[in-house]
Amino acid sequence: MSTTNTFRALRLARAWSQEQLAEMAGLSTRTIQRIENGERPGRETLSALAAVFEVSVAELTGSAVAEEHALDQNITAARERIAAESRFYRAALAAAVVCTLLYLLNHFTSPTSHWSLWVAAIWFALIALRGMRIFLFSGLIHTWQQKRLQRLLRR
Repeated sequence: MSTTNTFRALRLARAWSQEQLAEMAGLSTRTIQRIENGERPGRETLSALAAVFEVSVAELTGSAVAEEHALDQNITAARERIAAESRFYRAALAAAVVCTLLYLLNHFTSPTSHWSLWVAAIWFALIALRGMRIFLFSGLIHTWQQKRLQRLLRR
């Protein structure tokens, strides 16, 4: 199957119109039309389409070029980052809901004691640390992991 037919087949297998695919991939409809008519897409376009179709760039193009492997790694890293951010937001929301309920329980059962504030402070401190790890230090952590891996592999 040619690359042109691959794009069209993947789109039609999902029953998407060219307009729907273009919107999901952040591309113009004209770009989708050009690709389906045989024009070779650029790296960014391939990356966007691979992410939308949830396949590797190599699967889209039918080749195993090192550049396409790097694009696949970037897509995988972006998906992992999005998953980590989603887990963070879910944990923050759960903490907010539970701490609010605990505060109400504390307020109505023993208004003179403020034990729920300690729970909330500890929980939100842990959430803040997790947020800093995800949003501020992720690059540093990744660099450290790469260096550590290289050191271990040299032994």
